[in-house]
Order: sequence, then C-alpha cells, then structure tokens
Amino acid sequence: MLNGLIHAHSGLRWVVLALLVAATFMSLLKWRSNAPYTDGGRKLNFFTMISMHVQLLLGLALFFMSDKVNFSQMKDAMYRFFSVEHTTMMLIAIALVTIGHVKSKKATDEAKKHKTIFIFYGIALLLVLLAIPWPFRGWGNGWF
Repeated sequence: MLNGLIHAHSGLRWVVLALLVAATFMSLLKWRSNAPYTDGGRKLNFFTMISMHVQLLLGLALFFMSDKVNFSQMKDAMYRFFSVEHTTMMLIAIALVTIGHVKSKKATDEAKKHKTIFIFYGIALLLVLLAIPWPFRGWGNGWF
C-alpha cells in the first residue's frame, strides 16, 4: 500500500504542476490584456486548488507511513528535507493557492481577480518547484 501511495503522490505531482503552471500563466496573460474573468479560468483555478488538496491528502498519508519522515535523524539532509522542508513548503503553497482562490472570488474588478491568482499561484508554484524531491537531488526518487 505504501508503494502505491508513493507512486500516486509522485504521479499526481505532474498534474498539479501542469495545472499550477497553466493557471499562473493564464492569469498573467489575462491580467495584462484586461480580459474578463471567464468560467474557463475560474474552473482551471478551482481544479488546480482541488488537485493540490488531493495531493495534500496523499502527502499526509505518506507523512505518517513513510520511513523517510524521521524527526530523530534531523542531521541527515534527506530526513530533514522530508520531515520539515518538503512538508512546510508544500503546506504553505497549498495555503497560498487556497487563499488566492478565495480572494479572487471576492474581488470585484476583473483585473484584480487575475492579478490575485497570478501572485498567489505564482508564489505557490515557486515553492512547489523548490519543495519537490527531484531525482537529481539523490534521494532515490524517480521522475514518476
């Protein structure tokens, strides 16, 4: 079961990244062109938030089941990364996406909606890219 959760969490990373990149850049383009806030953009932002929350649920299951989370071995970079750094940055990124989505819904101006999504989702995208355990970091994680 742990192996299946790891593969699901790792595979869903690509869906989350694709949606987050698409939502961020679409909001930038629409903000710069003063385009209206359409249902397509709203749905993309919503599905981005939902995919990140599903990823959070998988991550929480792994947090409590994985042997890579070990607070007694914080001197080891891998344990510290998975126990603290990865978890903290991803929680902040998910909070930013959620806050950005809610704030954009409450904004009255179309440009303000796009700008809010761009700022919050953009910062979340940077945090996600920093917090992913990429294969070149050498911790035994693959691309999928």
